[in-house]
Amino acid sequence: MKSYLIKGATIVNENITFTGDVLIENEIIKEVSSKINIANHVEVIDAKGKYLIPGFIDDQVHFREPGLTHKANIATESRAAVAGGITTFIEQPNTVPQATTQKLLEDKFEIASKTSYVNYSFMFGGTNTNLDELLKTNPKKVAGIKLFLGSSTGNMLVDDVEVLEKIFSSTKMIISVHCEDEATIRKNTSEFKEKFGDDIPIKYHPIIRSEEACYISSSKAIELAKKTGARLHIFHVSTAKETELFRNDIPLEEKQITAEVCVHHLWFNENDYEEKGTFIKWNPAVKTEKDRLGLWEALLDDRIDVLATDHAPHTLEEKSNVYTKAPSGGPLVQHAVIAILEKVKEGIIPIEKAVEKMSHNPAKLFQIEKRGFVKEGYYADLVLIDTDKPQTVTRDNVLYKCGWSPFEGTTFSSTITHTFVNGNLIYNNGVFNDDIKGKRLTFNR
Repeated sequence: MKSYLIKGATIVNENITFTGDVLIENEIIKEVSSKINIANHVEVIDAKGKYLIPGFIDDQVHFREPGLTHKANIATESRAAVAGGITTFIEQPNTVPQATTQKLLEDKFEIASKTSYVNYSFMFGGTNTNLDELLKTNPKKVAGIKLFLGSSTGNMLVDDVEVLEKIFSSTKMIISVHCEDEATIRKNTSEFKEKFGDDIPIKYHPIIRSEEACYISSSKAIELAKKTGARLHIFHVSTAKETELFRNDIPLEEKQITAEVCVHHLWFNENDYEEKGTFIKWNPAVKTEKDRLGLWEALLDDRIDVLATDHAPHTLEEKSNVYTKAPSGGPLVQHAVIAILEKVKEGIIPIEKAVEKMSHNPAKLFQIEKRGFVKEGYYADLVLIDTDKPQTVTRDNVLYKCGWSPFEGTTFSSTITHTFVNGNLIYNNGVFNDDIKGKRLTFNR
């Protein structure tokens, strides 16, 4: 395979930013130095004035394959991801059929091996009835276990307290959870349906899927994790109140309970519903400006450990329905990195901290082998960014199969120019290498 020398980049790695060169050989970062002199057989990429960061490891996406491929599939969404600087994803089990047996889980790995532009893993889905299958999950080859403690598709809502305690007590794998209290949401939905019917104004979404619903569920999950000693990871924290449940007085590697925040909860607030409508309808809901600022504070002071997208596309037709029939979720992988870099430019987050939350910490948290850093001996999953090349998001330039973005009309200051996956230049200024696929992740467990 081809070797590359990235020259004169502004490298961001492990809380340090410096100008230097990176040599890539045989999938691996061979050398990182202030200056590398090398023979003619290497392709040189002039990176002067550009940031070089480790690829974003997105620990929560929904790529909709199998069974929901009218919305998206692994090929289309991983292609959008690589253009967005995401070199690794962990996909969730709520497909059709759901990944709730080892056979169905391996079927998804097989699809990704043939179609994914980036590196991949999948989560095994826990239910009220599949503990025996769950316990067969291989910790070295599968990212973790996913539980829905709030409403979900099919039978994936785990609401049997006895079963939950058995799962938490029985597995040593990371248990990632969606935390919203189903009883609270049902009660709130019923009250608003009585008043408005199905056409509930979207502005009430964060009241229906309320702070209370999130806090009740998150605090119960944490209480159970403490009781059982389970390794718990709470997905898409959406309220300032919930951030009080997490600690920042020990290193990430020592935490038994960790938290994730998603780009949309850091970007939007309840005032955006008037313009964006159901296109920013997510579960958990985008909430108040106080919540948004509280999430930023917790991300910066390390109560929240990782950034993610919760990329969850639906068709324009589906999202255009009335409130009760419009599904929750939206596509984000193509613009997540440059959205966070916009906040770097605004002085909200240092770029070193952004890289820590997007790349280093997901690698540490999931114990991913040899990824997430610009480090000799690691896989060359690398992203070059031109921070002086603005772009405006339009329907014409989104790459998602669903054909839209919640960021439409937004002008970002930065553009991703190159993305390397396992040392291969998969994305180069709008041109994709369609011939090489990503690798299945392995884990140091």
